[in-house]
Amino acid sequence: MAPPIKQLTYEQYTVGWVCALPKEMVAARAMLDEEHLPLPKPANDSNTYTFGRVGNHNVVIACLPMGEIGNSSSAIVATRMTSTFPFIKFGLMVGIGGGVPKGVRLGDVVVSTPAEGFGGVVQWDFGKTEQGRVFKRTGALNSPPSVLRTALAQLKAMHEMEGPRIPNLLEDMAKKWPKLKHKYVQSSELEDILFKADYNHVEVETSDEDEEDEDEEETGCIHCDRTRTIRRKPRNMRVHYGLIASGNQVIKDASFRDEINKRLGGKVLCFEMEAAGLMNDFPCIVVRGICDYADSHKNKAWQEHAAAVAAAMAKELLLVVPAQEVSELPAVASKFSR
Repeated sequence: MAPPIKQLTYEQYTVGWVCALPKEMVAARAMLDEEHLPLPKPANDSNTYTFGRVGNHNVVIACLPMGEIGNSSSAIVATRMTSTFPFIKFGLMVGIGGGVPKGVRLGDVVVSTPAEGFGGVVQWDFGKTEQGRVFKRTGALNSPPSVLRTALAQLKAMHEMEGPRIPNLLEDMAKKWPKLKHKYVQSSELEDILFKADYNHVEVETSDEDEEDEDEEETGCIHCDRTRTIRRKPRNMRVHYGLIASGNQVIKDASFRDEINKRLGGKVLCFEMEAAGLMNDFPCIVVRGICDYADSHKNKAWQEHAAAVAAAMAKELLLVVPAQEVSELPAVASKFSR
Protein backbone atom coordinates (compact mmCIF):
# COMPACT_ATOMS: atom_id res chain seq x y z
CA MET A 1 0.00 0.00 0.00
CA ALA A 2 1.22 3.50 -0.81
CA PRO A 3 2.13 5.68 2.18
CA PRO A 4 -0.72 7.90 3.39
CA ILE A 5 -0.81 11.35 1.79
CA LYS A 6 -4.32 12.53 2.66
CA GLN A 7 -5.48 14.04 5.94
CA LEU A 8 -9.19 14.39 6.58
CA THR A 9 -11.04 16.13 9.39
CA TYR A 10 -12.65 14.59 12.46
CA GLU A 11 -16.07 15.22 10.93
CA GLN A 12 -15.36 13.18 7.78
CA TYR A 13 -15.14 9.83 9.57
CA THR A 14 -18.46 8.00 9.75
CA VAL A 15 -17.53 4.41 10.70
CA GLY A 16 -15.87 3.39 13.95
CA TRP A 17 -14.01 0.05 13.93
CA VAL A 18 -13.07 -1.37 17.35
CA CYS A 19 -10.59 -4.20 18.01
CA ALA A 20 -9.55 -5.84 21.27
CA LEU A 21 -6.08 -7.14 20.36
CA PRO A 22 -3.10 -5.75 18.41
CA LYS A 23 -3.28 -8.67 15.94
CA GLU A 24 -6.89 -7.67 15.21
CA MET A 25 -5.73 -4.11 14.58
CA VAL A 26 -3.11 -5.42 12.15
CA ALA A 27 -5.79 -7.28 10.18
CA ALA A 28 -8.09 -4.26 10.19
CA ARG A 29 -5.39 -1.91 8.92
CA ALA A 30 -4.44 -4.40 6.20
CA MET A 31 -8.02 -4.27 4.85
CA LEU A 32 -8.00 -0.51 4.25
CA ASP A 33 -8.20 0.53 0.61
CA GLU A 34 -6.42 3.75 1.52
CA GLU A 35 -4.66 4.88 4.69
CA HIS A 36 -4.91 8.48 5.90
CA LEU A 37 -2.53 10.67 7.82
CA PRO A 38 -3.23 10.80 11.57
CA LEU A 39 -5.08 13.62 13.29
CA PRO A 40 -4.01 15.20 16.59
CA LYS A 41 -5.93 13.79 19.54
CA PRO A 42 -7.79 15.80 22.20
CA ALA A 43 -6.18 15.77 25.64
CA ASN A 44 -9.06 13.76 27.10
CA ASP A 45 -8.80 10.91 24.55
CA SER A 46 -6.16 8.26 25.26
CA ASN A 47 -7.18 6.00 22.38
CA THR A 48 -4.74 5.39 19.52
CA TYR A 49 -6.28 5.51 16.06
CA THR A 50 -5.61 4.31 12.54
CA PHE A 51 -7.37 6.23 9.75
CA GLY A 52 -8.39 5.16 6.28
CA ARG A 53 -11.03 4.33 3.72
CA VAL A 54 -12.91 1.14 2.87
CA GLY A 55 -14.95 1.50 -0.31
CA ASN A 56 -16.90 4.75 0.05
CA HIS A 57 -16.59 4.92 3.83
CA ASN A 58 -14.00 6.78 5.90
CA VAL A 59 -13.10 4.54 8.82
CA VAL A 60 -11.32 5.19 12.12
CA ILE A 61 -9.91 2.12 13.89
CA ALA A 62 -9.15 1.86 17.61
CA CYS A 63 -7.77 -0.97 19.71
CA LEU A 64 -8.22 -1.64 23.42
CA PRO A 65 -5.08 -0.93 25.50
CA MET A 66 -2.79 -3.92 25.82
CA GLY A 67 -3.72 -6.07 28.80
CA GLU A 68 -7.28 -4.75 28.94
CA ILE A 69 -10.17 -6.93 27.82
CA GLY A 70 -13.86 -7.19 28.53
CA ASN A 71 -17.07 -5.27 28.08
CA SER A 72 -16.13 -2.29 30.25
CA SER A 73 -12.90 -1.63 28.36
CA SER A 74 -14.62 -1.78 24.98
CA ALA A 75 -17.31 0.63 26.16
CA ILE A 76 -14.69 3.15 27.31
CA VAL A 77 -12.82 3.00 23.99
CA ALA A 78 -16.05 3.44 22.00
CA THR A 79 -17.18 6.37 24.15
CA ARG A 80 -13.88 8.19 23.63
CA MET A 81 -14.07 7.49 19.90
CA THR A 82 -17.56 8.91 19.44
CA SER A 83 -16.62 11.97 21.48
CA THR A 84 -13.58 12.72 19.32
CA PHE A 85 -15.29 11.85 16.01
CA PRO A 86 -18.74 13.44 16.26
CA PHE A 87 -20.07 12.16 12.93
CA ILE A 88 -19.56 8.42 13.45
CA LYS A 89 -22.85 6.82 12.47
CA PHE A 90 -22.25 3.19 13.46
CA GLY A 91 -19.56 0.81 14.60
CA LEU A 92 -17.97 -2.53 13.86
CA MET A 93 -16.54 -4.75 16.60
CA VAL A 94 -14.17 -7.03 14.73
CA GLY A 95 -11.85 -9.75 15.96
CA ILE A 96 -11.59 -13.33 17.17
CA GLY A 97 -13.90 -15.55 19.19
CA GLY A 98 -14.59 -19.08 20.33
CA GLY A 99 -16.94 -21.11 18.16
CA VAL A 100 -19.72 -23.44 19.25
CA PRO A 101 -19.55 -26.78 17.43
CA LYS A 102 -20.65 -28.60 15.47
CA GLY A 103 -21.84 -26.23 12.78
CA VAL A 104 -19.10 -23.65 13.36
CA ARG A 105 -15.46 -24.50 12.61
CA LEU A 106 -12.07 -22.87 13.02
CA GLY A 107 -11.49 -20.25 10.34
CA ASP A 108 -15.22 -19.59 9.93
CA VAL A 109 -16.78 -16.18 10.52
CA VAL A 110 -19.75 -15.39 12.77
CA VAL A 111 -21.72 -12.16 12.29
CA SER A 112 -24.15 -10.92 14.95
CA THR A 113 -27.71 -10.85 13.67
CA PRO A 114 -31.03 -10.82 15.56
CA ALA A 115 -32.24 -14.32 16.47
CA GLU A 116 -34.52 -16.02 18.98
CA GLY A 117 -35.71 -12.72 20.45
CA PHE A 118 -32.16 -11.40 20.95
CA GLY A 119 -30.66 -8.42 19.11
CA GLY A 120 -27.67 -10.40 17.85
CA VAL A 121 -25.54 -10.19 21.01
CA VAL A 122 -26.53 -11.49 24.45
CA GLN A 123 -24.60 -10.86 27.68
CA TRP A 124 -24.68 -14.36 29.12
CA ASP A 125 -23.21 -13.46 32.54
CA PHE A 126 -25.51 -10.52 33.37
CA GLY A 127 -28.37 -11.47 35.65
CA LYS A 128 -29.19 -12.93 39.04
CA THR A 129 -29.14 -16.32 40.71
CA GLU A 130 -32.54 -17.26 42.09
CA GLN A 131 -33.80 -20.01 44.41
CA GLY A 132 -32.44 -23.42 43.45
CA ARG A 133 -29.29 -21.77 41.99
CA VAL A 134 -31.18 -21.02 38.79
CA PHE A 135 -29.50 -18.21 36.85
CA LYS A 136 -31.94 -15.70 35.36
CA ARG A 137 -30.49 -13.41 32.75
CA THR A 138 -31.73 -9.81 32.98
CA GLY A 139 -31.60 -6.85 30.62
CA ALA A 140 -31.56 -6.73 26.83
CA LEU A 141 -29.13 -5.42 24.23
CA ASN A 142 -30.10 -3.38 21.19
CA SER A 143 -30.19 -4.67 17.62
CA PRO A 144 -27.82 -3.22 15.01
CA PRO A 145 -29.04 -0.26 12.91
CA SER A 146 -31.45 -1.16 10.12
CA VAL A 147 -29.02 0.01 7.42
CA LEU A 148 -26.54 -2.64 8.58
CA ARG A 149 -29.17 -5.35 8.88
CA THR A 150 -30.36 -4.58 5.36
CA ALA A 151 -26.79 -4.79 4.08
CA LEU A 152 -26.33 -8.11 5.87
CA ALA A 153 -29.45 -9.49 4.17
CA GLN A 154 -28.03 -8.45 0.80
CA LEU A 155 -24.64 -9.92 1.65
CA LYS A 156 -26.14 -13.21 2.82
CA ALA A 157 -28.00 -13.53 -0.48
CA MET A 158 -24.78 -12.81 -2.39
CA HIS A 159 -22.98 -15.49 -0.39
CA GLU A 160 -25.71 -18.01 -1.21
CA MET A 161 -25.30 -17.34 -4.92
CA GLU A 162 -21.60 -16.57 -5.30
CA GLY A 163 -19.87 -17.47 -2.04
CA PRO A 164 -18.01 -14.98 0.17
CA ARG A 165 -15.25 -12.77 -1.21
CA ILE A 166 -13.14 -13.37 1.89
CA PRO A 167 -10.56 -15.65 0.15
CA ASN A 168 -10.02 -13.02 -2.55
CA LEU A 169 -9.64 -10.25 0.02
CA LEU A 170 -7.05 -12.34 1.86
CA GLU A 171 -5.14 -12.79 -1.39
CA ASP A 172 -5.17 -9.02 -1.84
CA MET A 173 -3.87 -8.65 1.70
CA ALA A 174 -0.97 -10.99 0.96
CA LYS A 175 0.01 -8.91 -2.07
CA LYS A 176 -0.13 -5.59 -0.22
CA TRP A 177 1.45 -6.89 2.99
CA PRO A 178 3.69 -9.89 2.14
CA LYS A 179 4.96 -10.22 5.71
CA LEU A 180 1.42 -11.04 6.87
CA LYS A 181 0.95 -13.93 4.48
CA HIS A 182 2.29 -16.76 6.64
CA LYS A 183 0.28 -16.10 9.81
CA TYR A 184 -2.72 -14.11 8.63
CA VAL A 185 -3.53 -15.49 5.20
CA GLN A 186 -2.48 -19.11 4.95
CA SER A 187 -4.52 -21.70 6.82
CA SER A 188 -3.26 -24.87 5.11
CA GLU A 189 -0.69 -25.49 7.86
CA LEU A 190 -3.28 -25.12 10.63
CA GLU A 191 -5.13 -28.13 12.01
CA ASP A 192 -8.82 -27.92 12.85
CA ILE A 193 -9.21 -30.50 15.62
CA LEU A 194 -12.42 -30.83 17.62
CA PHE A 195 -12.20 -33.01 20.72
CA LYS A 196 -15.25 -34.52 22.38
CA ALA A 197 -16.75 -32.26 25.02
CA ASP A 198 -15.94 -34.64 27.88
CA TYR A 199 -12.23 -34.96 26.99
CA ASN A 200 -9.98 -32.37 28.64
CA HIS A 201 -6.67 -31.06 27.41
CA VAL A 202 -3.60 -33.00 28.60
CA GLU A 203 -1.16 -30.76 30.44
CA VAL A 204 2.49 -31.84 30.65
CA GLU A 205 4.82 -30.46 33.31
CA THR A 206 7.72 -28.49 31.86
CA SER A 207 10.72 -26.58 33.13
CA ASP A 208 10.66 -22.79 33.31
CA GLU A 209 12.70 -22.55 30.09
CA ASP A 210 10.33 -24.90 28.27
CA GLU A 211 7.35 -22.88 29.47
CA GLU A 212 8.84 -19.74 27.94
CA ASP A 213 9.27 -21.57 24.63
CA GLU A 214 5.72 -22.89 24.74
CA ASP A 215 4.35 -19.39 25.34
CA GLU A 216 5.98 -18.34 22.09
CA GLU A 217 5.30 -21.38 19.96
CA GLU A 218 1.90 -22.60 21.23
CA THR A 219 2.57 -26.31 21.20
CA GLY A 220 -1.16 -27.08 21.13
CA CYS A 221 -2.51 -30.56 21.75
CA ILE A 222 0.55 -32.68 20.97
CA HIS A 223 -0.07 -34.81 24.08
CA CYS A 224 -3.83 -35.17 23.66
CA ASP A 225 -5.41 -38.43 22.51
CA ARG A 226 -6.46 -38.02 18.88
CA THR A 227 -8.83 -40.99 19.19
CA ARG A 228 -11.04 -38.66 21.27
CA THR A 229 -11.63 -36.28 18.39
CA ILE A 230 -14.84 -35.89 16.40
CA ARG A 231 -14.38 -36.85 12.77
CA ARG A 232 -15.74 -34.37 10.23
CA LYS A 233 -15.55 -34.05 6.48
CA PRO A 234 -13.29 -31.24 5.22
CA ARG A 235 -15.04 -28.15 3.90
CA ASN A 236 -14.29 -24.56 2.96
CA MET A 237 -14.74 -21.69 5.41
CA ARG A 238 -18.27 -20.44 5.96
CA VAL A 239 -19.97 -17.29 7.19
CA HIS A 240 -22.61 -17.79 9.89
CA TYR A 241 -25.27 -15.25 10.86
CA GLY A 242 -26.80 -15.40 14.31
CA LEU A 243 -26.31 -15.08 18.04
CA ILE A 244 -23.06 -14.13 19.77
CA ALA A 245 -22.73 -14.59 23.54
CA SER A 246 -20.64 -11.95 25.28
CA GLY A 247 -19.32 -11.97 28.85
CA ASN A 248 -16.46 -10.86 31.05
CA GLN A 249 -15.16 -14.38 31.59
CA VAL A 250 -12.94 -16.46 29.31
CA ILE A 251 -14.74 -19.68 28.37
CA LYS A 252 -12.27 -22.57 28.34
CA ASP A 253 -14.49 -25.49 29.23
CA ALA A 254 -16.62 -27.41 26.71
CA SER A 255 -19.21 -28.51 29.26
CA PHE A 256 -19.66 -24.97 30.57
CA ARG A 257 -19.81 -23.65 26.99
CA ASP A 258 -22.58 -26.11 26.17
CA GLU A 259 -24.43 -25.33 29.42
CA ILE A 260 -24.55 -21.61 28.62
CA ASN A 261 -25.63 -22.35 25.07
CA LYS A 262 -28.46 -24.53 26.40
CA ARG A 263 -29.62 -21.69 28.68
CA LEU A 264 -29.86 -19.47 25.62
CA GLY A 265 -31.93 -21.90 23.58
CA GLY A 266 -29.05 -23.71 21.88
CA LYS A 267 -28.65 -20.95 19.28
CA VAL A 268 -25.29 -19.48 20.25
CA LEU A 269 -22.67 -19.58 17.48
CA CYS A 270 -19.78 -17.83 19.20
CA PHE A 271 -18.44 -16.61 22.55
CA GLU A 272 -16.44 -13.42 23.05
CA MET A 273 -15.73 -10.76 25.68
CA GLU A 274 -16.28 -7.22 24.37
CA ALA A 275 -19.46 -6.81 22.34
CA ALA A 276 -21.96 -6.51 25.18
CA GLY A 277 -20.23 -3.32 26.31
CA LEU A 278 -21.05 -1.65 22.99
CA MET A 279 -24.48 -2.61 21.76
CA ASN A 280 -26.70 -0.15 23.66
CA ASP A 281 -24.57 2.99 23.28
CA PHE A 282 -22.49 2.23 20.17
CA PRO A 283 -24.81 0.75 17.52
CA CYS A 284 -22.75 -1.84 15.72
CA ILE A 285 -22.34 -5.20 14.04
CA VAL A 286 -20.03 -7.74 15.67
CA VAL A 287 -17.83 -9.86 13.40
CA ARG A 288 -15.80 -12.73 14.86
CA GLY A 289 -13.32 -15.06 13.21
CA ILE A 290 -13.31 -18.42 14.97
CA CYS A 291 -9.93 -19.30 16.50
CA ASP A 292 -10.88 -21.99 19.04
CA TYR A 293 -13.83 -23.96 20.42
CA ALA A 294 -13.98 -22.30 23.88
CA ASP A 295 -12.80 -25.58 25.42
CA SER A 296 -9.76 -26.71 27.41
CA HIS A 297 -7.85 -27.27 24.15
CA LYS A 298 -7.99 -23.52 23.41
CA ASN A 299 -4.67 -22.12 22.08
CA LYS A 300 -3.44 -19.24 19.92
CA ALA A 301 -2.53 -21.08 16.72
CA TRP A 302 -5.51 -19.85 14.68
CA GLN A 303 -5.75 -16.32 16.09
CA GLU A 304 -4.03 -14.33 13.33
CA HIS A 305 -5.87 -16.13 10.54
CA ALA A 306 -9.18 -15.78 12.39
CA ALA A 307 -8.52 -12.06 12.84
CA ALA A 308 -7.88 -11.75 9.10
CA VAL A 309 -11.07 -13.53 7.99
CA ALA A 310 -13.09 -11.37 10.40
CA ALA A 311 -11.52 -8.18 9.02
CA ALA A 312 -12.17 -9.37 5.47
CA MET A 313 -15.82 -10.01 6.31
CA ALA A 314 -16.12 -6.55 7.85
CA LYS A 315 -14.70 -5.05 4.68
CA GLU A 316 -17.08 -7.07 2.53
CA LEU A 317 -19.96 -5.73 4.61
CA LEU A 318 -18.85 -2.12 4.27
CA LEU A 319 -18.59 -2.52 0.50
CA VAL A 320 -22.36 -3.15 0.29
CA VAL A 321 -23.46 -0.47 2.79
CA PRO A 322 -24.64 2.57 0.78
CA ALA A 323 -22.67 5.70 1.72
CA GLN A 324 -25.71 7.90 1.02
CA GLU A 325 -27.84 6.03 3.57
CA VAL A 326 -25.05 6.28 6.13
CA SER A 327 -24.86 10.05 5.65
CA GLU A 328 -28.56 10.29 6.56
CA LEU A 329 -28.19 8.40 9.84
CA PRO A 330 -28.00 10.31 13.13
CA ALA A 331 -24.52 10.45 14.63
CA VAL A 332 -23.89 8.16 17.60
CA ALA A 333 -22.67 11.12 19.67
CA SER A 334 -25.97 12.99 19.17
CA LYS A 335 -27.81 10.64 21.53
CA PHE A 336 -25.57 11.75 24.40
CA SER A 337 -26.05 15.48 23.75
CA ARG A 338 -29.82 15.51 24.19
